[in-house]
Amino acid sequence: MTTAISIEDVRREVKILKALAGHNNLVRFYDACEDANNVYIIMEGGRYTEEDAKVIVVQILSVVAFCHLQGVVHRDLKPENFLFTTRDEGAPMKLIDFGLSDFIKPDDRLNDIVGSAYYVAPEVLHRSYSLEADIWSIGVITYILLCGSRPFWARTESGIFRSVLRADPNFNDSPWPAVSPEGKDFVKRLLNKDYRKRMTAVQALTHPWLRDETRPVSLDILIYKLVKSYLRATPFKRAALKALSKALTEEELVYLRAQFRLLEPNKDGRISLDNFRMALAQNATDAMKESRVPDILNAMEPLSYRKMDFEEFCAASISTYQLEALEGWEQIASTAFEYFELEGNRVISVEELAREMNLGPTAHSILNDWIRNSDGKLSFLGYTKFLHGVTIRSSNTRNQ
Repeated sequence: MTTAISIEDVRREVKILKALAGHNNLVRFYDACEDANNVYIIMEGGRYTEEDAKVIVVQILSVVAFCHLQGVVHRDLKPENFLFTTRDEGAPMKLIDFGLSDFIKPDDRLNDIVGSAYYVAPEVLHRSYSLEADIWSIGVITYILLCGSRPFWARTESGIFRSVLRADPNFNDSPWPAVSPEGKDFVKRLLNKDYRKRMTAVQALTHPWLRDETRPVSLDILIYKLVKSYLRATPFKRAALKALSKALTEEELVYLRAQFRLLEPNKDGRISLDNFRMALAQNATDAMKESRVPDILNAMEPLSYRKMDFEEFCAASISTYQLEALEGWEQIASTAFEYFELEGNRVISVEELAREMNLGPTAHSILNDWIRNSDGKLSFLGYTKFLHGVTIRSSNTRNQ
């Protein structure tokens, strides 16, 4: 406070809070004090119980999963944009304000910085983002519901942006020690600064914190994107993914089984392009046409000539990035490598590995470390890096 007026404003605020004490719907004032730099007003703090928070978060995820399947990114998810339909305790919520929303084609990225500072995702500030930006905002909302304070805070907008880009949310202070491990894990998997490692809205609904066997699971657009990439992958990459899928925990399989069921497999337990087309058609709105989501089926053309069983579907529908975010990733990776050694690992030259990953000769020196001298096959390090596939690109750029 730098002026007499601002000092008087705070004095008046404290006086009013003291004088009005006692009404149910008025925040409770406890005390006010000051040090050399700040005035502190101590009021009651509010947070939801975990069970109450779950009721809210399920509704948020449900509507956002619907928007994302249609190719719509909201871009301004915050508590103010969810309204209760009535004043009743169990009233359902509605998502409002699509003023900043946009259609997004399956492989497109948006680049304009929009949204509210406290809820904006890091990749939005980097001007290259997609549906995952909404998931970050839901992570911020859930964090606030569970502890009553914001995960990223500063006095200025630029300070908030700095915090979003660099700071880690605090999970140590009260009340976090009393929050369930599943609740904390849930929030952390939404507030991952690497958008590729975040859960989708549908995956979040199947997370142990929210899982409910009686609640129907909706179709996830991510499945389409991953299967499309798998169909374009080389046999060697597919073998690597197949080994990875065999190492999945029961936890991860819950989501994949639900997605496979939504594709309504044929009597022989397999799926073809028709299954993907039909599942999309069952969920289509006019928005889906506008965002060109059905175009993704053109890239899945190889499935019109062959079928995919559940085992291959798992290999096609997993994201290495998302698995890397799990606490048990090291165990999954080492188990996967054992399968890969048995069934998929073969002699491969540095040149061939570079071609596999669409890399030029400048990357050869790095790729050398991935291949075992003893037998010319991928090492464990090489296998995990090959699956991940991106670190090398940034190294490659640096070398050039």
